[in-house]
Amino acid sequence: MTEFLPHIPIEIKPYITAVLASLSCGIIGTYIVIRRLVFISGGITHASFGGIGIGYYLGWHPLAGALVAAVLSALGIEYTTRKGAMRNDSAIAIMWSLGMAIGIIFVYLTPGRPPNLMSYLFGSILVVSEAELFFLLLLDIVLITTFLVFYKPVIYVAFDRDFAKSRKYPVALIDYVMMVFIALTIVLNIRIVGIILVISLFTIPQNIANLFTLRNKPMFIFSVLISMAGTGMGIVLAGIIDVPTGATIILFLVAMYLLSRLLNRVFKI
Repeated sequence: MTEFLPHIPIEIKPYITAVLASLSCGIIGTYIVIRRLVFISGGITHASFGGIGIGYYLGWHPLAGALVAAVLSALGIEYTTRKGAMRNDSAIAIMWSLGMAIGIIFVYLTPGRPPNLMSYLFGSILVVSEAELFFLLLLDIVLITTFLVFYKPVIYVAFDRDFAKSRKYPVALIDYVMMVFIALTIVLNIRIVGIILVISLFTIPQNIANLFTLRNKPMFIFSVLISMAGTGMGIVLAGIIDVPTGATIILFLVAMYLLSRLLNRVFKI
């Protein structure tokens, strides 16, 4: 597939990746914060590690295995909690620990030299391929289109499920679709900052935006813009001090959050 995709110069590829990642993380992250699904997202993120291990063992692309594991775990968590078979936090904890355990076992069982998991655990925006960027672009297009067309049903379900049901919105379907979107966004952004840190892209920009607005639409927009600024400056900082980009992106976002808190308190914004 890569032979049909345009070659992106190495100098600008990290910044294109940052823009595409910021779009998906800004949109889905705002939904996650609104719905208070941060813990669920963490469970899906770590469950995807099981798919990475299975992918290595079977000779697949690791992200293909992670995608299957993330989607199945997201749907499994939603199903078990919806049916009342298990408490939400218990289902998440089981998926979280099970995914990590499966990943470790299958990585250990993989023949030959042990695979290098650093780019999946801690991220490296410099090694993202054109194919991964293509799928990230597709995800961005789908997410933007979905939220533009179905914004009201999604927000109604997020804030008031009973009201959404009274308006005849398909609450269960929306929940399942959004869980799949969360899983897809997590997997396609793992290579940016890694399994360990990816949840930060879904929470820090959104909490910064929330300091300056309580309205939903501006929060979506501000989250995307803040994420772009944080990832872009994180890339620059990583190049200056020659350290992994994933860590510098998160450090810069945390610094932006602390500065925003200070400005918010001083100027009563």
